[in-house]
Amino acid sequence: MKYPWLDEYLLSKKAVQKDFKEEWQWERYQIGEKLFAAICYDKNGNQILTVKCEPEFGEFLREKYREITPGYYMNKVHWNSVDLNGNVPAEIIKEMIDQSYKLVLGSFSKKRQRELLHEEG
Repeated sequence: MKYPWLDEYLLSKKAVQKDFKEEWQWERYQIGEKLFAAICYDKNGNQILTVKCEPEFGEFLREKYREITPGYYMNKVHWNSVDLNGNVPAEIIKEMIDQSYKLVLGSFSKKRQRELLHEEG
């Protein structure tokens, strides 16, 4: 993998839990038991990162980078997969991860967000 920092970056987000889904062979990164990122292999054996993005942003990235495709085994509007053997700049991958984390965290109630982030309410 060309992005050796990836696992550490994903785990650096507050309240993230990582597990391995045996049946799917996926490393899953979750917040409050909701998936925000996954690393797995596609049907061609390429290692991929799948994250959630705003639909317009995801579409823009898919047009710009051939290594970014609609989410592998996910909703094709909201999820995008990145071939980790490709040449997508690290800054773009980090931006995608950041957006995915914010979108999933934002899907929780404000109270649950505070609980997850261990903040005083």
